[in-house]
Amino acid sequence: MVTGLDERTGRELRGLARVLVRSGYADRAAITAALTEAVQEDAPSTDPAALVPELIDEALVSLTEEATAWPDQTDTDRLDAVLAELESLGLVVVRYCADHHEAREVLQAATDAKGLVFFTDTDVWHAIDFEMLELKVWHPDTANVAPGEPLLEDVLALLRERDLPAVFDEGRIEVTVVWQRRPFLDAEE
Repeated sequence: MVTGLDERTGRELRGLARVLVRSGYADRAAITAALTEAVQEDAPSTDPAALVPELIDEALVSLTEEATAWPDQTDTDRLDAVLAELESLGLVVVRYCADHHEAREVLQAATDAKGLVFFTDTDVWHAIDFEMLELKVWHPDTANVAPGEPLLEDVLALLRERDLPAVFDEGRIEVTVVWQRRPFLDAEE
């Protein structure tokens, strides 16, 4: 249990640790860096070296216990399969990026890309809490896809084939996904 913080700050820091660990994309060093920055900003009189490992371990224990009851194949496993298939079809897939600028840089550095599919770290955090992931799909020139376009229809079809309900709304695909990425961090690191 996180101690030495006021209730609100403790809740916010635990929440950040929770989504960082549950995302499954950030390693322990990246999580430690993000939490250290948050502690320095939100609880400047607290020693991050003591608090941050406690926050990570608390989130990891909770996730590890919960994961024992998950199905053999989770929604995120099926999402990973869709993203891998999209990559095999020539689309650039950028997972857990900071923003659309980072995704655009990856697309522009690619050769012969047929398009881009990406989601940000905050999209994943939203999926963790609300079971909806926003996927953005762009053409090679960075233009958003539009209803009825083959690129959009292909992405939607693959998601639906993998039992991931998805709809296109206001320039993005909203995918219903229970975010269950298996823990990979070692609590003893």
